[in-house]
Amino acid sequence: MGRFKKVYNQGVINNAEIWVDTVTGINYLFLASGNVGGITPLLDENGKPIITKQNEKKE
Repeated sequence: MGRFKKVYNQGVINNAEIWVDTVTGINYLFLASGNVGGITPLLDENGKPIITKQNEKKE
C-alpha cells in the first residue's frame, strides 16, 4: 500500500480530491482544472491540520 490514500473525489474536468497521509493521518485537498492543480493541507477552525486516526499495527 502506498503512503497516500484517496478518500474523496468530486468532478471530472474541475476535480476536487481529499487524500490522507497514512503515516501522519494529515488530510490534504487537491484541486485540479485541466492540466493545472494544487495541493494544501485541510485545516480546522483553529488553523490546525485535520488528522484522520490510522489503524495501528498490532503485533
